[in-house]
Amino acid sequence: MTIKAGILSDTHSTGANSRFRRLIEHCFSDCAIIIHAGDLTDISILDAFADKTVYAVHGNMCRGTAQKILPRETVFTLGGFSIGLTHGAHLGYDIESGLWDIFPEADCVIYGHTHQPVCHYQNKRLIINPGSFQATGRWGSPGTYAILEAGNTLSAQIFQLPCLP
Repeated sequence: MTIKAGILSDTHSTGANSRFRRLIEHCFSDCAIIIHAGDLTDISILDAFADKTVYAVHGNMCRGTAQKILPRETVFTLGGFSIGLTHGAHLGYDIESGLWDIFPEADCVIYGHTHQPVCHYQNKRLIINPGSFQATGRWGSPGTYAILEAGNTLSAQIFQLPCLP
């Protein structure tokens, strides 16, 4: 059986408004699991995912409550695979070079912070940055997110947000 997880990061929002709710319904309707890689800003953004299993970390732009409730990094299992999750701001300029120091046994590492989507393998391990879900990427780049599938193997893909009102 394949498990499907929606991944987002850098929502930079103080709440789940109606447009945000429409986007997550469109993007993640067939995902039982949501992974948020930080900078949600306010913890209430996670209320939009009440019917799903959520794994989330805080980022450098999160408000006090989110920083107190959410960890800076976490490890969880998805279909028998070990997943490391961090926002990555504390890793400096070259985030990817520090990921394996934090998660040496992980099959996949997910991070955020850069607003630049990334999805590639490094030494047979998957690295994912879903980019910025709220289209707050640099130079006017569109909002992006990722879908991770865990079956016999791990695979992921980056998607652009649809144009919804």
